[in-house]
Amino acid sequence: MSGTKEEDRKGSSEWREFFWNPRTHELLGRTATSWGLILLFYLVFYLCLAGMFVLTMYIMLLTLDDYKPTWQDRLATPGMMIRPKGDQLEITFSVSETESWDGFIHNLNTFLSPYNDSYQVQTNDNCSPDQYFIQEDSGEVRNNPKRSCQFNRTILEECSGISDRFYGYNRGQPCILIKLNRVIGMYPGKDGQSPYVTCGAKREDSDKIGPLAYYPPNGTFNLMYYPYYGKKAQVNYTQPLVAVKFLNASLNTDINVECKINSNTLAVGSERDKFAGRVSFKLRIDDK
Repeated sequence: MSGTKEEDRKGSSEWREFFWNPRTHELLGRTATSWGLILLFYLVFYLCLAGMFVLTMYIMLLTLDDYKPTWQDRLATPGMMIRPKGDQLEITFSVSETESWDGFIHNLNTFLSPYNDSYQVQTNDNCSPDQYFIQEDSGEVRNNPKRSCQFNRTILEECSGISDRFYGYNRGQPCILIKLNRVIGMYPGKDGQSPYVTCGAKREDSDKIGPLAYYPPNGTFNLMYYPYYGKKAQVNYTQPLVAVKFLNASLNTDINVECKINSNTLAVGSERDKFAGRVSFKLRIDDK
């Protein structure tokens, strides 16, 4: 029994001496000089690592352009989106229930406010249609900020919210706005031919969609709004829009609609994304 106590005291003494040895002045087996040298080594080591990281980041930042991405890994054909925004690309409302489409009207008014003619005249240029608005830099001299072409709200006519402040929703003839996603440096047409939008119902709903009206005429995205030079370089850029008005869609039924871009340079769909250049949504108009 006494032997066990002596062994415990001996073991405890050895641990205390390992933590601090008063004879050799060692802490955890190292003298103050040894601890100082190893701490100095790690300090220099991590300072060198930090310096290398900062240097590589600095060199990488020198290769970046503030106005144009060095690499663009985007789809050749941009995606499309609709306004107003509905839940999961669904536009469902009842003609007789104002509250069912009030949110759509508010969404469209907010979205179109930068397109007011008075604002566009103040900030953007009246460009020549059917040709690209090219603004190249002059060598190392930046041509920034670049100008943008006017897209006046009145171009959307019956879907502008001016002549009809309810955008046709109160009569069961809703307007849907379509826009192409922005891609820097994209040329969406050649030989003076602007891309245009066409919409139609899926095969099973082909007899439900009824006639459509497009604004601007023929549903075109005019070439004068391209190329896009980026948010920082082209601060007042206004995306062109196409409005589609459903004139006599079937009521009280789901209509699966697909709109796509038609262009002589942009392919619709690709191996990477079959929805490139097109958008699908569900429309339902109830009359009670």
